Amino acid sequence: MLQIELNMYQAVAVAALVLLLGRFLVSKIPFLTKYCIPEPVVGGVVYAVVHLILRSAGILEISFDNTLQSFFMTVFFCSVGYTACFRLLKKGGVQVLLFLLVSIIMVALQNGLGAVLAGAFHLDPRLGLAVGSIPMVGGHGTAGAFGPVLEEAGVAGANAVAIASATFGLVAGCMIGGPLAYRRIHSLNLKSTETATGSDEVTVDKNEVTGAIDSRRFLDSALYLAIAIGAGTIVSLFLNKLMTFPSYIGAMVVAAIIRNIVDATHKDMPMEEISTIGSFSLSLFLGLAMMGLKLWQLAELALPMIVMLAAQTVLMAIFAYFVVFNLLGKNYDAAVMTSGFCGFGMGATPNAMANMQAITAKYGPAPTAYFVVPLVGSLFIDFFNALIITTFMNFL
Repeated sequence: MLQIELNMYQAVAVAALVLLLGRFLVSKIPFLTKYCIPEPVVGGVVYAVVHLILRSAGILEISFDNTLQSFFMTVFFCSVGYTACFRLLKKGGVQVLLFLLVSIIMVALQNGLGAVLAGAFHLDPRLGLAVGSIPMVGGHGTAGAFGPVLEEAGVAGANAVAIASATFGLVAGCMIGGPLAYRRIHSLNLKSTETATGSDEVTVDKNEVTGAIDSRRFLDSALYLAIAIGAGTIVSLFLNKLMTFPSYIGAMVVAAIIRNIVDATHKDMPMEEISTIGSFSLSLFLGLAMMGLKLWQLAELALPMIVMLAAQTVLMAIFAYFVVFNLLGKNYDAAVMTSGFCGFGMGATPNAMANMQAITAKYGPAPTAYFVVPLVGSLFIDFFNALIITTFMNFL
């Protein structure tokens, strides 16, 4: 079988083609447009399926250098950090606590469901954790960390199951988020308050929308991002002495500090340009992430694993649609956060942002959602997830 290894430049070029393919398919297939399925996911799934067929036929296997995948992820979350002004914190404070609460409840439900179903199939109940919050809320990172721990505890095959489940969740979280939000938005005729005249909601200030992008402001935005990312590496070193955080947290923290200093001095910040670079980086990150999907890992899952993953998907859809949306206010922002909840509750925070980006691109801004979801998904939930997973492991 021919094996091709792409360097990081070639990998980005292929990711760009994957994005263009996704854009083309979304524009031509009404179902994808109607339910706001993210373009990188559409193109990435096609790539992954073709790769699976070629590999299964013994023709071709492709691997690539994913160095720039982490880079684009960091750039995107740094751009999110620049949206964290005190005005949004004041407005979204209660929402942060509520979103964290429903996330913690979901972690417990995912692990409980996984353990019960594993027992029903006469498997080690701890194997259910490998299709629970370890790969779902935790994603590939937590799966890679806790899978070997479960195997050391005597749970055979836990690592492979966790990684494969995280792969499934990456796709499923994006596939269900858009349709759920679409149904809520249309059934209740929800509107973005950011475009409503006379709304008493917080509106975007002059720094949020600057109109046409010009070259000087674009350069300024790149400099803002570069400074925050560089300084963020130092902040991350100190934070990781307390506990393990995602690599991009330092950049987000520094970006938020810079944003609020600039706001306090009433200076102009090129938010439109920062957002543009962030969106570009998110798209390429997801393109590379989807290229890395190894669907043959899912094909190798036994029937019990497939049943458990399907049950996790149904649980997420029901909980997000009926609990998350209602608890967060039954408004447009709640609908957007519902789609984000599906994204990071079954995949990772970038999936949540991709879901919300697809919704807001069609129906309008949701600044509270853009503040609440990445804050909970990147800062808080990993800590609580680890505690709950450890508790379940000891209990089971």
